[in-house]
Amino acid sequence: MSELNYEVIAGNPERVTVFLHGLMGRGKNFLQNAKALTATTTAILVDQPNHGDSAWTTEFSYQQMADAVAALLRRLSEVQRVGKVHLVGHSMGGKTAMMLALLHPELLHSLTVVDISPTPAAGTAPFNSLLGPLLQLDLMSLRTRREAHDQLQAAIPDDTMRNFLLANLVKQPSSFRYRWLANVRLLFNSLPQIVGFEPPTATSFSGPVLWLAGSDSNYVKQSDLPLMSSLFPDVIPVAVPGAGHWVHADQPAEFERLVREFITAEA
Repeated sequence: MSELNYEVIAGNPERVTVFLHGLMGRGKNFLQNAKALTATTTAILVDQPNHGDSAWTTEFSYQQMADAVAALLRRLSEVQRVGKVHLVGHSMGGKTAMMLALLHPELLHSLTVVDISPTPAAGTAPFNSLLGPLLQLDLMSLRTRREAHDQLQAAIPDDTMRNFLLANLVKQPSSFRYRWLANVRLLFNSLPQIVGFEPPTATSFSGPVLWLAGSDSNYVKQSDLPLMSSLFPDVIPVAVPGAGHWVHADQPAEFERLVREFITAEA
């Protein structure tokens, strides 16, 4: 696995917090949150494999993702003297973070999981309807981003979601043609693995875990708590009022307060 792209947001050097984004996102999704937390922690915003400016791979698995992030943390430990970190993961990034905590617990002070459970989702249909239309775009003939928006409007009518997905569409300076930052084809073909989750057998993470769920989201269910507690015995579940799936974007001040109080208590 090639090295992962990451950005450091300098802050309080007493703590280092690593942020992992969700599907079709990138580390910069947490930029404003990280800036708001600089008095508390230095932040590392990671582009996960097949996303942002990180390398593409030929297959998808959460173990592969977790191992790649763990390798980055070990390298940062050697080069920049970064010790144990606080790890925050949203959605797909939350599953990567949980897998990392279970496989590489020695790297973490604490874990924050944002609006995802360690269980398989009901199905891939919602994601098929988002990624599928992206693959129908003819990037060779695409001249402007406006054209991409217009072509996708019927299939993805939500402006916010369409803008989020098309943040991955960039123009190549050499050819002036568009390309995807994210490995859309692989991610589309890997949706069963992405919505799934198989924790390692007979493992648990004994460190502190903050489990945030948006009160208006259906990604986390009360019935998920027994499994979450068995994998993470020191878990603190918190529902964030007025937040949907993107807790850190819907209620940024409350998200930042909860993370700040949690990591300072666990430093």
